[in-house]
Amino acid sequence: MSDMPNPLPRLPADGRSTRAVYVISVAAELAGVHAQTLRIYERRGLVEPARTSGGSRRYSDADIALLNRIVTLTAEGLNLAGVKRVLELESQVDVLENALADAQRTARQAVEDAHRGHRRDLVPLPPSRLSSPAVYT
Repeated sequence: MSDMPNPLPRLPADGRSTRAVYVISVAAELAGVHAQTLRIYERRGLVEPARTSGGSRRYSDADIALLNRIVTLTAEGLNLAGVKRVLELESQVDVLENALADAQRTARQAVEDAHRGHRRDLVPLPPSRLSSPAVYT
């Protein structure tokens, strides 16, 4: 599985904005944790907030959703290493689901193409000819 990408999810696919607008204190309040906890999450590689030119952290709606997922997982008893692994696996599942959907679309298209390419000029035999044995000379 080492050839699978392991990026932690930024969660933009569900319509949440990836525009980083929240300062750390607001992000912490929205996630229900202390700002220092967010710094720990960042040091552990669980979240990667955007930075301003001055170096201040800015969190997006997608980051807040990710933080809420982290809080949920830790509340269920996972340590941060476990949370990181769950997030990596969820990200891999997303990648694989997208690849499967692409493969299914490709297969459907191939079937449609095969049906379109099927010879339409063949004339079906009348039922009386189907039941009589073939005679070859």
